[in-house]
Amino acid sequence: MNRDALTECLECGLLQRNPALPPGGTAVCVRCGNVLHRDRPDSINRTLALTIAGIVLFVIANAFPFLAFEMRGQETQTTLMTGVMDLWRGGNVFIAAVVFFTSVLAPGLQLVLLLVVLVPLMLERVPPWLPRLFRWVRTLTPWGMMDVFMVGILVSVVKLSEMATMVPGAALFAFGALILVLAGAQSALDPDQVWSRVPLARGPSKPPCAGDGHLACDVCELVMSRESALWDGRHLRCPRCTDVLHARKPRSLQHTWALVMAAIAFYIPANLLPIMTVTSLGQSQSDTILSGVIFLFEHGMWPLAVIVFIASIFVPMLKLLILLSLLLSVQLGWRWSPRERTRLYRITEAIGRWSMVDIYVVTILVALVRLGNLASVQAEAGAVYFCAVVMLTMLAAMSFDPRLIWDGLERKHV
Repeated sequence: MNRDALTECLECGLLQRNPALPPGGTAVCVRCGNVLHRDRPDSINRTLALTIAGIVLFVIANAFPFLAFEMRGQETQTTLMTGVMDLWRGGNVFIAAVVFFTSVLAPGLQLVLLLVVLVPLMLERVPPWLPRLFRWVRTLTPWGMMDVFMVGILVSVVKLSEMATMVPGAALFAFGALILVLAGAQSALDPDQVWSRVPLARGPSKPPCAGDGHLACDVCELVMSRESALWDGRHLRCPRCTDVLHARKPRSLQHTWALVMAAIAFYIPANLLPIMTVTSLGQSQSDTILSGVIFLFEHGMWPLAVIVFIASIFVPMLKLLILLSLLLSVQLGWRWSPRERTRLYRITEAIGRWSMVDIYVVTILVALVRLGNLASVQAEAGAVYFCAVVMLTMLAAMSFDPRLIWDGLERKHV
């Protein structure tokens, strides 16, 4: 069987034929149901156009105020960076760094790197640095959370609507358009159309003890024999994207267990301690995550209350329970419904990022409400713990290798 016509499912490890797809078609793993590939016609040109539009909107969204807060004749304005800088100056360095990375740096870098990668491809050139940069694009994708930030803006406006007048700025509209454009670029991008243009490098072959069989790259999904892999003296590397090759993620269970246990330890103080203190006309009130949900319910904003409850309370708990069940199922050798367990893993990857809503709400309120004793918002310890829970659970989901669920079961090659 020609290895070039093969693909390995990165969720169950099944080696199978790479089917020819009609325009817009989708290939699905025959064993676990994972989407292997979606054909996206004219992917390079469409993604490039959306990327250029996204960069323009990104500059506007960061250069101008996106909200103004007016109370008793006083006004403050905020940009995307205002909250980050205020958190940093207030000693909340960890939260400031996470918010900056997820709402500004990651999406901005993703757009710039996409531009640098796609322009040479449009000109039918493949510079030697292109594979490395495109690897970074794929790495940054799950960490860009501008859509979650927008939900945080909506919650913040509701919280402040009774205290003061909220005035949207030009950057807010650019920010909303940027979210749509970035989602369109990610939907239009076909990674296979990028990787198929990258030639395979030639270099030293495997060491004598490397063994036989095939390897699949987790980044560009190239399936190759061990003889075709590059040997750098320490590791086997993919001849196309140069990423280190592993049959399974190294020490996946150990890393995931450590991250899950740390997240559980932080989850309790994250829900018991206040995440922020709001001062209005000299009176202060501290809010936990749950009290913030109750506030939204009491003020008739039950759709937002449901969103915040699900994202900030239900999702972290569900994610921890799913990860614990997956870890135990692998270590105890459970054979129960591997397809369903793989679906549970997909849920943990898809929902974890939405728990950042409360952290973004705190950031926006800290940036907007800066009127001294008249009105101010201060981030509290609960926000630090909760931010750590979100980051740890996301890293835990990324560390877990779902192919371990299927190891030990009979492999069927098609």
